[in-house]
Amino acid sequence: MAIGVKNSATARKRYGLLLTALAPVVPQILGSAFNIWYNTTVIQPLLSPALKQRFFETIIIYNVIAYPIGIVLWLRRILSFRGLFHGLRAGTVIDPDSLLTARRRLIHLPWFAAAICGVAWFLCIPVFIGALLQVQNPLDPRLLMHLPVSFCVSGFIAVTHSFFLVELASYWGLFPAFFRGERADLIPGVFTLSLRGRGIVWAVSASICPIASLLLIMFAPRSPTINAEWFAVFVGVVGIAFGIFTALMMSWLVAKPIDRLRAAADAVSRGKFDVDLGVARADEFGRLLGEFHNMVRELRDKEKLRQTFGLHIGKRAAEQILAHDPGLSGVEEEITVMFVDMRSWTARTSVSAPSEVVEVMNDFFRVTVQVVEEKHRGMVNKYLGDGFMAIFGVGDSRSNHAGDAVAAGREILSAVKELNDDLAARGRAPIQIGIGIHSGPAIVGSIGSPQRLEFTAIGNTVNIASRMQGLTKTTGKPLLVTAAVRDRSGDSFGFEELPPQEVRGIDGRLSIFAVQYEI
Repeated sequence: MAIGVKNSATARKRYGLLLTALAPVVPQILGSAFNIWYNTTVIQPLLSPALKQRFFETIIIYNVIAYPIGIVLWLRRILSFRGLFHGLRAGTVIDPDSLLTARRRLIHLPWFAAAICGVAWFLCIPVFIGALLQVQNPLDPRLLMHLPVSFCVSGFIAVTHSFFLVELASYWGLFPAFFRGERADLIPGVFTLSLRGRGIVWAVSASICPIASLLLIMFAPRSPTINAEWFAVFVGVVGIAFGIFTALMMSWLVAKPIDRLRAAADAVSRGKFDVDLGVARADEFGRLLGEFHNMVRELRDKEKLRQTFGLHIGKRAAEQILAHDPGLSGVEEEITVMFVDMRSWTARTSVSAPSEVVEVMNDFFRVTVQVVEEKHRGMVNKYLGDGFMAIFGVGDSRSNHAGDAVAAGREILSAVKELNDDLAARGRAPIQIGIGIHSGPAIVGSIGSPQRLEFTAIGNTVNIASRMQGLTKTTGKPLLVTAAVRDRSGDSFGFEELPPQEVRGIDGRLSIFAVQYEI
């Protein structure tokens, strides 16, 4: 893939200008071939010897004058891009005004080519009729009909195909250099062919012109050297050939960007935002490709923000915030709150190196957050120095969030046991923790000031869960729950009832239970 891209870039650098310059040659040859054939089979039988001589003299004189003028005008316009083209390829700083002018000219280059071709071909009609009128006046009415048809059909073939081929060549060879990092569709003061216009031009070139020629056969003079049936077949074949050729060009100009958009949309739907929509365009597809690119870029930035956001506040908290309006609001939900705290952390920090303290703390949070969020559908809501607060059941109050919290607490104790074994192997002091859990109603939402919000839970349920964690110090039990948690968690766990305790903020004594677990 990389080799192909590199080879394509090298080919553009070498042949971009040349290919664009040669783009109108083939349409002129095709138009001339059709014109010569039509004149030979239809026009010449209508000409007297004197008219025929004047006709060929006019062809020679007109071509000697018109073709050089057209070639000079075209080459001057092409060569005006050469200096900027090589400068842009080499990374040279270009004057912005000069670059803007060149970009406008490049966008209008197909129109310039079509204008030269159109003037050269359609000017033939008055020139040739005027030349023949000098020999014979009046002319055969059939000549006044077939001469314009001959030049119009040939002219439409040359003009339309020159427009499309120059557009294709410039898109391939010049646009990547002149519009690197810029959107061609946003250049002011330009005019491009719309999709509707392309359909009309295609119809004229591939359908109307050949059909008109077939309809005019019935008015053509009968020549003994021409078989009308084979003449009709030939015109039909020419029409089909031009139709196929035009369809191929239209597929490159219309179907290819649609294919790019479809492939990009499929990639984005799969979460892949590193899509490349290809070269800039100045028409409707350029606007569509550009806006789609902006949309993908914004999605990529939002995904990066979401991932970074999730790293700082927790994946589940980020999902909850992004799922709701982050205003100063909250709703009452039935949830379960867990507080986890590490014991004697102040003493550890006073005797251990800061790097060791940070390493142990990160290891502890790594294993415990994984247990809460990835295994038991909880949300680590906030870090509290050497501990954290987690909530269960947010947005899904009908789930068994009390059971999830108890299961998470038991698994945290097991994870800390494994972590302590690792610390002991490295000659470090073990971690001791306390866990308190309570279930009940709480206000959940974004709380704070308009300048700074925090997604959290508040209420008496949170306070009681915090007090429960504090009671683990006096009871000597590392995992304590309230009666509300015991009653809602089901029969999957064993509980040891402890003497009721006085808890600040609660009238009377609070029934507490130690969760039985095996390590």
